[in-house]
Formats: sequence, structure tokens, C-alpha cells
Amino acid sequence: MILDLFFPNRCIHCSRIIGAELLVCSLCFEQIHFTHFDYFGDHTIKEKCKLMFPVENTYALMKFEQDGLSQKIIHELKYKSRENAGKTLAEWTTERLDFKDEKPDLLVSVPLHPKKLKERGYNQLHLFTETLSKFYGIPSDYELIQRNHYSKAQALKDKKNRLETANPFSLSKPISGKHVLLIDDVFTTGNTVSSIAWEILNAGNNRVSILVMAVDV
Repeated sequence: MILDLFFPNRCIHCSRIIGAELLVCSLCFEQIHFTHFDYFGDHTIKEKCKLMFPVENTYALMKFEQDGLSQKIIHELKYKSRENAGKTLAEWTTERLDFKDEKPDLLVSVPLHPKKLKERGYNQLHLFTETLSKFYGIPSDYELIQRNHYSKAQALKDKKNRLETANPFSLSKPISGKHVLLIDDVFTTGNTVSSIAWEILNAGNNRVSILVMAVDV
């Protein structure tokens, strides 16, 4: 309480004082470009995924815009130790995403390499995934996928280097007959989710859908 008095939480966009659990003020919230995608419909992510692997359904919460508010939110989550931003993004997602009667069987988030996890102190996707898991009543598994190589942040890598990374992920245990919802922060080239999707698809009679916080359009 005393810290809130001397160091109040501020909107990451305009610096207005806001509630302790908020990311942005009500005025700046209106500037976030939500995608309003239909999880079951055809749109940007689904079209790109179809070119790389068999995909069931896809969804993105926001449009990722360079130097825009969505980028600020993602960067606060990933690089500014604002882990709780993941919960806020998940709550925004639950307000917009309806699985109807076709809920996936399992939520799986893109893992960090153990060295990267130690450096950052948390996986930016875990609280997001955990919040969705509780809301929708879908189990999550943070151990299923492991990252095989340590590398610098995707945001700092050029496209060529991203494409050159071989076999970046593998399964830690068998999985079969499951519809997996694979969760990532930003969908850019789609190479990350494609690599993981193929590991899951090749493991058995599985299906894969994609959920991301933002899509780079």
C-alpha cells in the first residue's frame, strides 16, 4: 500500500496513474487493435499455418504493430518483468474467445530453453496459459515440449537466422489422440509453431490448433 502511494502503477502508453492490476488506462485501452478473429474461421494465421502444417483452428488476440501499443504490451511482458501482464492478456482473451462445444484437450505453450528461463526468471506464456486453463477447464502441460537450443530472442534475430535453426524442439513424452492448443506470444513467420506442431502431429493421432497473443500483420 505504501509503495503504491510513492510508486503508483502507470499506464504503459500514456503514464496516467491506474489500478495496480492494470496495464493501460481506459483511454489507451481503446487504442488496442484486437483482431476479432473467428476461432473456427479462415483468416491470416490459418492461411499461413495451412501452408506449413495441418491446422484445426487458429486465434490471435491482437494485431502486433511495430511501435504500437500491442508491441509495448508484449515487450512489458517479455522483457520488463511484468509477468502479471500474462494474466491480463488471458482475461482479455476469455472475453473474446468461445470454443463452443469443441474445446481442445490440452493447452501447451512454447517453452524457453532452461538457460533462457533462468535468465528471465519466468516463461512469459505460463501465467497466460494457466489463466486460460482455469477459465476454460482445460488441462495444461508445460513439460511436453522442450527447446533443444539456446538462442537470442526471436525479436533480435533476422528472418534468415530464424529459418536456419534446425530441430529446435522435441517431445519429452509420448502423446496420442489429443487435440492440442499450442500457445505462443507473437505469430510472425510461423516457424516456431510449425516446428512444434509437426512434433505433436508426428507423435500420434493428434490434432493442433494455434492461439497467440498477437499476430504480426
